Amino acid sequence: MQRLAKGLARGSDGAVRCWWPGEHDDYRAYHDDEWGRPVVDDRKLFEKICLEGFQSGLSWLTILRKRESFRKGFANFDVEAVALFDSRSVKRLLADTGIVRHRGKIEATIHNSKRAREVIDEFGSLAAFFWQYEPEPRSRPRRVTLAAFRKLTQSPESKALSLELKRRGWRFVGPTTCYAFMQSMGLVNDHLEGCDAREPVEKARTKLRRPELPR
Repeated sequence: MQRLAKGLARGSDGAVRCWWPGEHDDYRAYHDDEWGRPVVDDRKLFEKICLEGFQSGLSWLTILRKRESFRKGFANFDVEAVALFDSRSVKRLLADTGIVRHRGKIEATIHNSKRAREVIDEFGSLAAFFWQYEPEPRSRPRRVTLAAFRKLTQSPESKALSLELKRRGWRFVGPTTCYAFMQSMGLVNDHLEGCDAREPVEKARTKLRRPELPR
């Protein structure tokens, strides 16, 4: 059997993946079917930018395993619904053992829903706003090796996105959080070279019709 490049692992199911899902079935499914697949659905984009904020200081696997509880607690991350949350909602969420009970992050999610509503009013959709930060191909690594991947914790685009979100009043949206968001929502394809998911993700990105900014 051919030796795999650093950062790749062959799972018990025979698939070659990036190393980070390990043998966790739920994490492997997330890697294979979600991570890096381009997303233009506003609900999913809002959910992910919020959950990336909750992940700060924790592992994504922890958040992934609480995701259904988060969805239940935050009205399936419907922007308009979350924007109506009040102090009673915060109290309810702080008592919810199914989520990460961090007052600052809970209040930030409610606050950010109002800022998201403002973005939608201005740009027509969250997708149109976020996808304008997709990097130019020439700015990306020629090959996403493990060594290259380890350097990809931020980018000029994630820094610009973070600055703009903060300017608009968003919270828990640092450049590292924004880059993780970009990775997961398919604004970049950071599956390693040789990973079975890399080519399908790239094909999906090629076929994607990017949302247009309002004229």
